[in-house]
Amino acid sequence: MRKIILMAVFTAQVLGCTNNGPAEEAWTLNTIADARSGIATPVDLGPPGDSPGDMFVFDQPLLNEARENIGSNSGYCVRTLPGQFSECQWTLTMADGTITVAGREAEMGTSLVPIIGGTGAFEGASGVLATTPNGDRTFTQVLTLLKPKK
Repeated sequence: MRKIILMAVFTAQVLGCTNNGPAEEAWTLNTIADARSGIATPVDLGPPGDSPGDMFVFDQPLLNEARENIGSNSGYCVRTLPGQFSECQWTLTMADGTITVAGREAEMGTSLVPIIGGTGAFEGASGVLATTPNGDRTFTQVLTLLKPKK
């Protein structure tokens, strides 16, 4: 019986069923990273061509759903598995603050990248960014944000 009670307490804590801190506010932000313009520089560090350790450095316009400029999408990716995956970190900079993400991005399909922090209106933010290539050198980025209530 003691094991069952301890397991229930542990499970409740892992699933966030206990109230140990301030409640979180959740919302979604939709953006488009526009790689058609701005800086997009490949850095070939290994053998010629796509190889582990190669980098891609970028600073691109960040657009809203109406494709109006709302800031910049800046960062870098390091190739980990040629033709398939890179490890990336980038920052979405907007008038009211920044959101930084870091994690594995796939060459094709939707990638889920953790939100690791923010500044200004996004201070204390966490969550996940889903990024999907649109086939025209733009990327739809859907951010599901969790932010502590103040």
